[in-house]
Amino acid sequence: MKQQLTPPEIGPRLQALRKERKLTLADLSVMAGVSRSILSEIERGNANPTYGTLWHLTQALGVNLDCLMGGVTNERTDQIHLLPGNLTPTIRSPDGTCTLQILAPASMIALIEWYLLNFDLNGKLESEAHSPGTMEHLHCLEGEIHVSNTASQTVVRAGETARYSAEVPHCLTSIGSQPAKAFLVVAFAGVNGGFGSTLRPK
Repeated sequence: MKQQLTPPEIGPRLQALRKERKLTLADLSVMAGVSRSILSEIERGNANPTYGTLWHLTQALGVNLDCLMGGVTNERTDQIHLLPGNLTPTIRSPDGTCTLQILAPASMIALIEWYLLNFDLNGKLESEAHSPGTMEHLHCLEGEIHVSNTASQTVVRAGETARYSAEVPHCLTSIGSQPAKAFLVVAFAGVNGGFGSTLRPK
């Protein structure tokens, strides 16, 4: 039986960030391209935003995704901090067929992000182009994942890792007879270590 994950409370954080910037719901609606009624529902906790909506909100507010989701402290400490599974920020792809658990701490978001991806059968995660120089590193844990960008495409199987440019539109699709599961690391310009940017031919 799959573990049921409780999503973090985005509404209060969204409202706090909006008010810090002295924005009305109408202001943020125009800036993010999200209807005022939807924003109001999100802030009250009556609606769960899609990945696409969250992305537009982070761009409008000038924050990273982890900040909007509640984040973690940047304070250095010798203690080991354990984040319970039900408090791990979790979002879904726009079509709802892929779950993304956000594993990166807030202190690293500007340089690198990493996620645990759980695909439904034939699930898909489509992404717009990221900033120039961004690379993605996908390690498949279970199943098979078809990876494509504007330059090439490949199939990544359990135990394999694909590294590819994410500065162009790209798509991950679970294929085969079982849902796929993978770790995804998004490394922004300056932290890629010279990895190549193309996929091997399918």
